[in-house]
Amino acid sequence: MADARPTQRTTHRPNRPHQPTTPTPIFSPTDLGELLHAYGDNPPSLPTTLTTLDSILTDFITETCHSAALSASYSRRQKIKIDDFKFLLRRDEGLLGRVLEQMWKERAMKDERKGVDLEAFGRVEGLVGVVEQGGVVGELVRRRGGGAGGRRGKRKGGEGGDGEGRKVKKARSED
Repeated sequence: MADARPTQRTTHRPNRPHQPTTPTPIFSPTDLGELLHAYGDNPPSLPTTLTTLDSILTDFITETCHSAALSASYSRRQKIKIDDFKFLLRRDEGLLGRVLEQMWKERAMKDERKGVDLEAFGRVEGLVGVVEQGGVVGELVRRRGGGAGGRRGKRKGGEGGDGEGRKVKKARSED
């Protein structure tokens, strides 16, 4: 006699991750609201607008990164470089210009940070009246020019900065 139990059917599911019914936002609502306000939206943005903008931005960033990874793989590299993103954005002049502007600003800020001597500011705050006499300025110039970080060779002898005891490289003689 035939088996009376119903057979279970399995449904075919595509190979993609399960997407939740309400996606978790990646960007904060305040940042998205400020972005919308910059483009002319009224300040209390609708939640559906924020969710839609979040999904659009997330998809754009994900697709751009995947395309940059593909560009890097064509060059037989595992790591993505900035040049891969520049290559992708080469046809969109506005977006490429904005990215290059941000990179230029970041580089300028990094160079400005290198030029600031934060330790000197802490010492100078207590010596405000001495600056007018020129004592602190001369001291800061000497500290910035010399010191352990500015030495090119090892000192063998004395502690003085008169040049004695410095290691001097000799020129090779051609035999």
